[in-house]
Amino acid sequence: MKIVKYLFVFVLLIGLGISAWIYYPQYQIHQMKKHAVVVSKSSNQTSYLNYYRNAQMSQIHHLAIGDSIIRGVGAPKDENFVSLFSKKLAEQTSKKIVTQNEGINGITSSELNDLVLEGRFDESIKQSNIITINVGGNDILQLAKGQDIRSVIQGYDQLKTNFSKNLTNITTKITMLNPNATIVFLELYNPLSPNDQLYPLADKMLPKWNLNIYEAANKVPGSIVIETTKVINGDHLQNLSPDGVHPNVAGYTAISEQMIDQFKNQFRQSAV
Repeated sequence: MKIVKYLFVFVLLIGLGISAWIYYPQYQIHQMKKHAVVVSKSSNQTSYLNYYRNAQMSQIHHLAIGDSIIRGVGAPKDENFVSLFSKKLAEQTSKKIVTQNEGINGITSSELNDLVLEGRFDESIKQSNIITINVGGNDILQLAKGQDIRSVIQGYDQLKTNFSKNLTNITTKITMLNPNATIVFLELYNPLSPNDQLYPLADKMLPKWNLNIYEAANKVPGSIVIETTKVINGDHLQNLSPDGVHPNVAGYTAISEQMIDQFKNQFRQSAV
């Protein structure tokens, strides 16, 4: 699994390159977060948690779609972050949470986009109040398979463009079917140790990829990006499973707690 981890970071770094772009994406993400909070506060809106706590519904439907992080690889069944978050949300809202985990190991954003557009999740989307999405890591891994460095470099820009388009297509379909659903995205995190020579550069370059996620979320009222990088990073390697890529129980627990924290402290914009 170490080879997989290094391929993932290697392709990310090659595609992004070493330039002034290292810092600008982080600034853009910061500005989007800041703007969202200011707009919401000025509109006297409520936090995500209070929105669901006060909503006139006896139960909350939580659908999760995406890759092996959604599925919970690295932890026992029902100890993935989707289940753990749902349990915590039930405690905070005193409501029953109906959870549907549709995570698929190895799925790419293009494959998820195809499933969403062909209607695989239509009925689930229509009845869901919260829809969590994590995808993108396998896009990078697939680009590296069987290709030389030059091909990887040439293909990266197209990869990032396709990823952005896929996220837009997925969220557009979701909002068409259910404009009131809260869409929850997760950041991509850096699984390398600080002792690794690639770690500093990977940590600086990661916002360039995550910017695509924030831009997709910024287009959808009532969406939120979970700051996974706060709890899965070089200072929290204990949150990774033995494969060095997926979270373990502690990692999934940390992600679920980060979700609850943001649900408590971030404001929800209603669909127009």
